[in-house]
Amino acid sequence: MTRYDRSKRALDVVGGCMGLLVTAPLQLAIATAVRTQLGAPVLFRQRRPGREGEDFSLLKFRTMLPVDELRHQVRDADRMTKLGRFLRATSLDELPSLWNVIVGDMSFVGPRPLLTEYLDLYTPFQARRHEVRPGITGLAQVAGRNRVSWEDRFVLDVEYVERRSFWLDASILCRTVVTVASGRGVTSADHVTAEPFRGSSQAGTAT
Repeated sequence: MTRYDRSKRALDVVGGCMGLLVTAPLQLAIATAVRTQLGAPVLFRQRRPGREGEDFSLLKFRTMLPVDELRHQVRDADRMTKLGRFLRATSLDELPSLWNVIVGDMSFVGPRPLLTEYLDLYTPFQARRHEVRPGITGLAQVAGRNRVSWEDRFVLDVEYVERRSFWLDASILCRTVVTVASGRGVTSADHVTAEPFRGSSQAGTAT
């Protein structure tokens, strides 16, 4: 482990603990709202691949109704609630992920952890995104979040892996504040979140 990695891990732990402490009242209010409007459970848990592809349980606030309550309506747009749209637009649904940062599953900055079902679809170049811990925010998120194409997103993820430094992390965190405040890029053209990844159409991209 490099000096940068050790220092970044220490900052993640300190920042994550402070973040949980400062946002505790807000998280309690959000949890109450989610419990009232969506019922239990309050938290959304999903297995995601972390560093070296090892999976972990990602924590977020629930933003959608469960499929079994909607019978034949299973599109994300049908499941998304008004509260859920607000939480996603403001990224407040991500606050429980601070725990993932504290325990070492994630970092504040790094490639976003995607679905485990995508692992077999990556090219060797794209799979390099797993050389570092996934992050709550990253280069792709400040470049346009869900409106960035999958191809460009993976290029940005690997660029972060190759260029990572304290200065780059600080820049991404500052740009994240602006991105979240603007609310741009929360949805893609035809989906309330991001269009599913179905494999690379440019297998030789950025080799």
